[in-house]
Amino acid sequence: MLAGLLAQGCMAPQPERVPPGRTARLMVAERVSAVVVTRRDNIQNWTDGRLPKIYERDDVDGGSAAPIAPDGYFLTADHVLERVRTGRHAFVIYHTGGSLVTAKARVVWRSGSADLALLKVPLATPKFYQWTPPQHWLPAGTPIIHGGIATGFKPGTGKLATALAPEHGFTGARKFEIDIPLQPGDSGGPVVDAHGGLVGINSAVEFLVPMDTAFFVDSEGTRPNTRMIDDLIKRDRARNSGANPVVE
Repeated sequence: MLAGLLAQGCMAPQPERVPPGRTARLMVAERVSAVVVTRRDNIQNWTDGRLPKIYERDDVDGGSAAPIAPDGYFLTADHVLERVRTGRHAFVIYHTGGSLVTAKARVVWRSGSADLALLKVPLATPKFYQWTPPQHWLPAGTPIIHGGIATGFKPGTGKLATALAPEHGFTGARKFEIDIPLQPGDSGGPVVDAHGGLVGINSAVEFLVPMDTAFFVDSEGTRPNTRMIDDLIKRDRARNSGANPVVE
């Protein structure tokens, strides 16, 4: 009997059935963020009220990002920053107050194995994501939406294809799958539940190409240990207090 009770305690609950509504979609729209990696020292003239068409420029790579603190910290996918190693600069474009603002980003932390990176820009980011509660289950089938710069503005929702257990005793990063086909530019974008809580960061999309027709298989995201990310931010704030003032 005890074994049965323990087994029941380890089972994921049933997922919520209500898909993300207008409030969650508005939250995603208010937090849309892009990462641009380029040789240029300044990209202010690229925005012009719109996100740049980053894949039309020879020396530019980029993707999406998720603001996760009020003082300019963003999570993205590590592979979005691949060409930073060759001397290129990283910029974040953030949607705030009905317009787009741009700032050069400092790389705080990177993990190739987790495909995650933490960036800091000297901007106030009042619209940011809160993590879904780390002590809660996220069952397979949980309704979600995606906030990437390519897919995030299109209608439609998806679901988690992988259950995420509570973080208790877990210190690394966990991969999960979603059933939303993503596009170039979505890497690093937030995966968000129906309440606007941050589930994780998108890493990749997989297609099966048997001959000349591609079939969508799944998209993969990563959820880090949220306490680890919070600790990284706290330590970075302590080390760099006053070095990069936040611009309101």
